[in-house]
Amino acid sequence: MFFRKSSPFADNDLLSVIRACRANDPRAQRTLFKQFFGYAKSICLRYSSSVEEAEDVLNEGFLKAFQHLDSYDETLPFKAWLRTILVNTAISHYRKNHRFEQHASLETGEQVAFDVDVVDQMAAEDILALVQQLTPTYRTVFMMHVVDGYSLHEIAGILSHNEATVRSNFARARQKLQVLLKEAQYFKSGSTASIPYHEN
Repeated sequence: MFFRKSSPFADNDLLSVIRACRANDPRAQRTLFKQFFGYAKSICLRYSSSVEEAEDVLNEGFLKAFQHLDSYDETLPFKAWLRTILVNTAISHYRKNHRFEQHASLETGEQVAFDVDVVDQMAAEDILALVQQLTPTYRTVFMMHVVDGYSLHEIAGILSHNEATVRSNFARARQKLQVLLKEAQYFKSGSTASIPYHEN
């Protein structure tokens, strides 16, 4: 009977774990998964409307990571490489499962403002809960632009949509979040601060 020989690795030596994963060592794969599970799940949750959806993206993302480990450049941070895999997986999941919403109107009028100091005092879970209340399109555009640093022009290209539509959806996402913040009673009157807008 043939037994597959495990590749030697040390839990505290990331490169040795990665190299063992490249050799399809299941112990090394479990180790890598456990070490980056929390980090990866936090990324997936930002792009998902539920824990279940995030777990689907997480599992698919790790599968892609294991399949493409040969493309990882060991001179670069592994976290950044894994993050790119996960974000791309989340975007692919969005494109497969959600239509690109183009809402004709959102409650318009004077912009609702909130104090960024209040946001700083909020627990990460509370912020995430608000973001997850956005529609899939609003959430995806908002996270890609504000958190992951894509320009609106880049987002339009990635999602294969008109840039003007992407800009509109981002503006509406910011406005909706402002409304949600007020409803969540994290609002402080008299402030002129708002969600940051990054110019291309």
